[in-house]
Amino acid sequence: MSAPRQWFDKDLDELNQEILKMGGIIEEQIYDAVKSLTSKDLVLAEKVIHRDDRVDELQQIIEDKSVRLVIRQQPIAKDLRTIFAGIKLVTDLERISDIAVNIARIAKRIIKEEYVKPLIDIPRMAKIAQKIVRVALDSYVKRDVGMAESLVEMEEEIDRLYSQVFEELLVIMEEKPRTIFQAAQLIMVARQLERIGDHSTNIGEMVVYLVTGKRIKLND
Repeated sequence: MSAPRQWFDKDLDELNQEILKMGGIIEEQIYDAVKSLTSKDLVLAEKVIHRDDRVDELQQIIEDKSVRLVIRQQPIAKDLRTIFAGIKLVTDLERISDIAVNIARIAKRIIKEEYVKPLIDIPRMAKIAQKIVRVALDSYVKRDVGMAESLVEMEEEIDRLYSQVFEELLVIMEEKPRTIFQAAQLIMVARQLERIGDHSTNIGEMVVYLVTGKRIKLND
């Protein structure tokens, strides 16, 4: 292997490590955001909101390193696609972090109230959301098409739970109009978690394109 190729592969590996670091923080963001809601933990909600600055910082670091890699190594074809795919990937990750912040902000609005129903399905959604982000990132680092395609089943499960939460809370709002504000906030939480599935399948689609050159839709 030539020295320039070795340097490129080393730089690319370092870039992947930064992406995985960002992904690990975001998994924690999802968990903590929903935990702040279920545990009525205002301090944890604030932690999620403030930690978003670290995610933004990592996004900037990864984008800057990607640009420097393009300038220094002048990659072509698949190598160039790989770098720009990484930039797009961290954009999806940053949006997932924003989703966690949105959930934390919703938690701050309603945690002093008695909840209209036990929060069961929303934590389930959060657990799947954490997993789908992790699998999406693994599929990118490993260039694993099968792993990328497995995201569809997880995304469909998140969608199913979202529909269930929506329908249950809609019935509660109809029966008890005084609960409308809080129930609507909880629907927003579920909707935010559902969007994590969409962003994760975006990453999966990118992986398939990187490996096969084919553009497919994993999220109808």
